Amino acid sequence: YTGRGRALSDPQPAFRQAPEECDWILRPVLEHPLLSVIYGEHASKLGETAYTQPALFALEYSLAQVWRSWGVKPAAVMGHSVGEYVAACVAGVIDVADALTLIAARGRLMQALPRDGAMAAVFGDLSRVSRAAASERSVSIAAANGPSNTVVSGLRASVEAVVARLKREGIESQQLSVSHAFHSALMDPMLDEFEQIASRVTYRAPRLALVSNLTGQFADPDMRLDAAYWRKHAREAVQFQSSMNALRTKGIRLFLEIGPSPILLGMGRQIVADEDAVWLPSLRRGSDEWSEMQRTLAALYTRGV
Repeated sequence: YTGRGRALSDPQPAFRQAPEECDWILRPVLEHPLLSVIYGEHASKLGETAYTQPALFALEYSLAQVWRSWGVKPAAVMGHSVGEYVAACVAGVIDVADALTLIAARGRLMQALPRDGAMAAVFGDLSRVSRAAASERSVSIAAANGPSNTVVSGLRASVEAVVARLKREGIESQQLSVSHAFHSALMDPMLDEFEQIASRVTYRAPRLALVSNLTGQFADPDMRLDAAYWRKHAREAVQFQSSMNALRTKGIRLFLEIGPSPILLGMGRQIVADEDAVWLPSLRRGSDEWSEMQRTLAALYTRGV
């Protein structure tokens, strides 16, 4: 959202410095400075994926820096699609400059693709939605977000056909407001060039426990988070439900969402129904940003963080 995070700039030097760092790194790449897009001068560009993806990264990375400056250290990190780049950065897999290079290239290449796709969140289980999607060659499963939340992606007419078929079976859907059909075969034309760009980046083994959206499991020492990985990551389904279950199996019950709005917390609650689980946002739309961060900081502190 336009202006997201501005209220944190004055009271928190860590938040002021991190977005400026991201903006500076991307100056040679983006036509308009990133901060001018996030904070309003060129706000009309925020809906273009060439800017949306770097803006999401910058906000999430900056919030992560604030939490770290307050001494909040994660036991594990996980993202959702673009968010995994931030998770990988926090875990030490890639540095912030390389992560921004990848995100900017990813957004630019996706932006250049034809805008003939669509995505829909289907409120049905993965197996049933997969059977319906199989009837349309151009439709892919883009995300397995929960026991009754599966995202389909592909050519607009084909997605609409799948949604209509499922509705006849009593399964409702919601069209997503997106520019392209992400995590579908419509992404294939940009994958080769993206992998070539990603091959110039240095990758390291994660220093923190990192859950992979691609596998839905913790990255083990033998897993290569390299250019080939990020190529598949852009194309294959986001295994959010499996990823949440991996965290749950590890015994994690305190979840802090680092993003513009606590959408993932709502999805996570549908997967991890444990009564002792705690779900905390960083920001919430319609709520004072500084007050929201303070409330969550207090909640963390009273739980021993």
